[in-house]
Amino acid sequence: MLAKSLTRLSVALIFLFFSLSAVWAEANPIWNQASSLFKQASFDKTREAADMLSASSDPQAPVALKALLEGQLYQHKQNDSLAVLTDTAALDASNGQALSAVNKDDYRKIPVNNTLRKYLRSKLGGLSLSSDDPKVRLASATGLLETVSPEQLPQLQDLLSKETDPQVKAALQLAIQLASLNSSDKAAKLSAITALDGNLNPAVRNKLTALSTDTDPTIAKAAQSTLRNIENQVALNGQLETLFFGLSLGSVLVLAAIGLAITFGVMGVINMAHGELIMLGAYTTYFIQKLMPNYLDYSLFLAIPAAFIVSGLIGILIERTVIRHLYGRPLETLLATFGISLILQQLVRTVVSPQNVPVSNPSWMSGSLEINSVLSLTYNRLYILAFSLLVFAILYFVLRNTNLGLQVRAVSQNRAMARAMGVRSARVDALTFGLGSGIAGVAGVALSQLTNVGPNLGQSYIIDSFMVVVFGGVGNLWGTLVAGLSLGVINKFLEPWAGAVLAKILVLVFIILFIQKRPRGLFPQKGRAAGD
Repeated sequence: MLAKSLTRLSVALIFLFFSLSAVWAEANPIWNQASSLFKQASFDKTREAADMLSASSDPQAPVALKALLEGQLYQHKQNDSLAVLTDTAALDASNGQALSAVNKDDYRKIPVNNTLRKYLRSKLGGLSLSSDDPKVRLASATGLLETVSPEQLPQLQDLLSKETDPQVKAALQLAIQLASLNSSDKAAKLSAITALDGNLNPAVRNKLTALSTDTDPTIAKAAQSTLRNIENQVALNGQLETLFFGLSLGSVLVLAAIGLAITFGVMGVINMAHGELIMLGAYTTYFIQKLMPNYLDYSLFLAIPAAFIVSGLIGILIERTVIRHLYGRPLETLLATFGISLILQQLVRTVVSPQNVPVSNPSWMSGSLEINSVLSLTYNRLYILAFSLLVFAILYFVLRNTNLGLQVRAVSQNRAMARAMGVRSARVDALTFGLGSGIAGVAGVALSQLTNVGPNLGQSYIIDSFMVVVFGGVGNLWGTLVAGLSLGVINKFLEPWAGAVLAKILVLVFIILFIQKRPRGLFPQKGRAAGD
C-alpha cells in the first residue's frame, strides 16, 4: 500500500515538474530559447544566447548579461532554468524574484572566455546607451570605443540623431568614426581618419597605429600623418603636465622656504630646526583629524590656524631661550638649532610614533581635473599651488602695510639705525622668528596632503629651503617666490632624462655657479647696510 502511494506521488511530482516547465517555457519564450542555447555549453552558442537576450526588450536581459560577464549566471542541471547566484543572494534570472532553499550543487556555472567577455561588455554598453540618465549613456558610449564594430553603425547613428546631451553626442560621434575605421569602405576610412586628426583619445591612437601598417598605401599614409599630429599634441600635453608638476613642487618649496627667508633675512640666523617646525605643522593636522574624524572635509580649515599657532609659539620659545644668546655667532647658532631639530624629532618619536602617521585628504581635494584624454591635474596639487600664492600674498601685505612689517624691514636693512630710531629690535626678532616659524607650520599642513607624515618629514625640505632662499636673495619675498617656482620647474624638467637624484645634483651645481656671479641672489636687498 505504501509502495503504491509513493509511486503515485512520484508520478504526480514528475507530471507537476513537466507542467511547470511547459508553463515557464510558454511564458518565457526568449528565456527558454536562451536556456537551450546555454545548455549546449559552447562559447558560440553562449554568444548567440547573449545576442538573443540583448535584442529583446526584457528588462531582466541586461541583468542576466551582466551576471554572465561577472561569472554569476547559473543553469539548473534538471529543469534548465537560469539563476543569478552570488554569495548573498539567489535570483531567478528571468524575473528577478528571489529563490528560496537554493543548493548551488544543483546548478552549473555558464562559462565565458576573454573573447566573450569583451563581446558582453560591448553588448552591455549598447544596452546602456538607451538609458534615461545622460551619465550612464556617456559611460556606455565611452566604454564602446575600444570594441565598436561596423555592425553597430546603424544603431549608433540612430542614437546620435536622437541624442540631446552634447558630451554624449561627442562620444557617439567618436564611436561612429572609430567604427568607420574598421569598415571595408575605403572612402569612409579616409574620411574617419581625417575627422580624427587631433583627437587625443587612446582608442584613436590604437586604431590609427594598426592602420598605419595597412596594406593599402593611401590609408597607411593618411593614418601615419594623423597619428604623427596626434603624437605631437600628446608630447605637448606631456610638457604641460611636467610644467604643472614643476609648479606644484615649486609651490611646496615656496611654502617651506618663505618662513626661513624672513628669519634668515632679518636675523641672519641659520635655523636648522626649520624643517622640524614644518614637521610639527603636519603633526598638528594629524591630531586635528583625530579630534574630528567625522568632519575630515573641514579639518584643514581648523588645522591651518592651529599649525600656525603651535609652530609659531615653539619658534618664539626657541628664539627666547636659545637663539637670543647667540646673535653674532653663526656657527654656534647653526649647531644649537641642529641640536634642537634632533630633540624635536626624538620628542615626536617618543610621544607619537617613530612610524609615519596617516593624514587623509578631504573629499574636495581628491580626484583630478581632466583637461583632455592625456592631461589631468590633481586637485590636491592645484589647491596647494593656490594656497602657497595666497600665503605669499598675505605675508607680503603684512610686511608692506603693517607696523610690524615696517619694523621688520627696518631691522633687516639696518639694525643699528632702527634701534636708534626707537625700534625694539629684540621684540621684532621674537615676533619675526615666530612669524617665520608659524608659516613653516602652515607649510606642514600643505605637505601633509602630499607626502607621508613622519619624524623625518622636515629633513627632506630643509636643504631645499636654504637653496631657494640663497638663490632668490636673502630676505626678499619676491626672490623666494621666483626661486622656488623656478627650481621646482627646472627639477621636474630634468628628472625624465637625468633621474631624481642627478636632477637635484645638477640644480645644486647650477646654484653654486650662479652665486659665484651673483652672491646676493636674484633679488638682493636694497639699503645702505644691505650688503653688510
